[in-house]
Amino acid sequence: MARLELRKVRKNFDSVDVIHGMDLTVQAGEFCVFVGPSGCGKSTLLRMIAGLESVSGGEIVIEEEVVNRIPAARRGLAMVFQSYALYPHMSVRNNLSFGLENLNLARPEIDRRVIAAAKMLQIDDYLARKPGQLSGGQRQRVAIGRAVVREPRIFLFDEPLSNLDAELRVTMRGEISALHERLGNTMVYVTHDQIEAMTMADKIAVLREGRLEQFGAPLDLYNDPANRFVAGFIGSPRMNFLDGRIEGDGNDAAFVSIGGARITLPRERFDLSSGRPAQLGIRAHHLRLDRDSGNLDLVVGSVEQLGGETFVYAKAPGDGPLTLQLPGQVAVKAGERLAAALEKESVHLFDPEDGRSLRRRDPGA
Repeated sequence: MARLELRKVRKNFDSVDVIHGMDLTVQAGEFCVFVGPSGCGKSTLLRMIAGLESVSGGEIVIEEEVVNRIPAARRGLAMVFQSYALYPHMSVRNNLSFGLENLNLARPEIDRRVIAAAKMLQIDDYLARKPGQLSGGQRQRVAIGRAVVREPRIFLFDEPLSNLDAELRVTMRGEISALHERLGNTMVYVTHDQIEAMTMADKIAVLREGRLEQFGAPLDLYNDPANRFVAGFIGSPRMNFLDGRIEGDGNDAAFVSIGGARITLPRERFDLSSGRPAQLGIRAHHLRLDRDSGNLDLVVGSVEQLGGETFVYAKAPGDGPLTLQLPGQVAVKAGERLAAALEKESVHLFDPEDGRSLRRRDPGA
């Protein structure tokens, strides 16, 4: 395992900047996920770490060694690609051993590594088969096995599950997480799927347009997003956002006015400057139906009954869309008028201009 550090890393293609001074540290043994929408620069950043893309500025450091000018083959890394990249004319055994043969390892050592990796990934029964005789999940295991046999300092994964169906993706998520537990290596994983990020990562780096929006543990990003972008990207379904205005009551509380509704919030939790606009954020499962004391009047647009839970898609004050995630099977119909209440301790507030969170933070944190 190895420590990875990015110091002011930049990348440009001609006059177009795609990575803007990235600072990031992945500790030895951590599973770090780069997540963000298409075009945010996550795969480019991974390829720079791997040595497949040049660095326009800054430093990539592995175990205190700057590797900017070190060729990819000498960085001690192994990469798993989205497209498997297996040799179709070779058997599974030969796919696993080919890279080791190019390193001129002794045959007994090659055989030891191939058998160990095949057993670990449960593909030892398929060593004589060719990739065309395997399922998608089996081929992905072979691709991972080809990285495992190299015994790298750091594993790099570039959207390795995007070609698999939904059920198999869930299975492979668990297998990659289990592999990390067994090997203990540092792993850097790229995905656009925030569910993969939340379920697999020790740390998540949320990227947007080549910049780092927030870096931290999955639940820290979920519970305390730094800005509206992170709040909307992390979590499924995405956070609800409602436009409002902060108004004070002259005491220790203030309220956010949303249409005709008033949401009272404690001043010690937020920067509540009276008279300023604000966007209120609330997650779908922090809303409940309350016909008696609910202060958000809703009109139901559509309903999804999933058996164990019910999703209600409605219009909120000011015609804002609102999603409610309710436990169990709730009898609600399209067009119905309802009242909803929110958990005030779970409310987020954001500046509508720059999107930053208005939550007060300890200056020493």
